[in-house]
Amino acid sequence: MAAAPRARVQRRPVHGVLLLDKPLGCSSNDALQKAKWLLRAEKAGHTGTLDPLATGVLPLCFGAATKFSQLHLDADKTYLARLRLGVRTRTGDAEGEVLSRRPLTHTAETCSACWPPSPGPSARCHPCTAP
Repeated sequence: MAAAPRARVQRRPVHGVLLLDKPLGCSSNDALQKAKWLLRAEKAGHTGTLDPLATGVLPLCFGAATKFSQLHLDADKTYLARLRLGVRTRTGDAEGEVLSRRPLTHTAETCSACWPPSPGPSARCHPCTAP
């Protein structure tokens, strides 16, 4: 016996910006699609992608607000990173298999002296996954 077809969800016009505190492990698109589904919004977009391993504010735009979401993609952004020094993983990120560990001989003060705050743009280095 065949299952009854699902009723199509009635979408509605929703306009505005939702500031979402994106949780760890969820992609930006997953978060957007879930919010769009919960609000039954006709049109939605986000202002930039946060890695699934990143948490933080992800502005979600709905309806007319999607027209200016493109402007935010090129806007200045600030990131705060938490580093684990002395650990090397296969993929270069927190999810990869640990390949080696080395004891850390530096203090927070000596590490801060090596990495002063960067006033300008910096290049991002994406981890590469080993075959």
